[in-house]
Amino acid sequence: MKTDLIKIEDIYVPTGHRKDIDPEKVEERAEAMMGDDEVAPIRVRPGKGRYVLVEGIHRLEACKALGEKSILAYIVNAKRY
Repeated sequence: MKTDLIKIEDIYVPTGHRKDIDPEKVEERAEAMMGDDEVAPIRVRPGKGRYVLVEGIHRLEACKALGEKSILAYIVNAKRY
């Protein structure tokens, strides 16, 4: 699967994913990113003029917390997810 660099502002997070955010996990992911640990790309699917998050809410939130403007993502087929 190929990764693409996507603007964070172009990613919509469904309500169900927002409820699952664990601040401790976000902090752990952010610390790992700062320590140059390789982080797996998130998964998004195409939506109407944007991407919809499928998997990776903590990685996305960690990138936001670090002030990142874009994130590596796999673009997946909506029918599979």
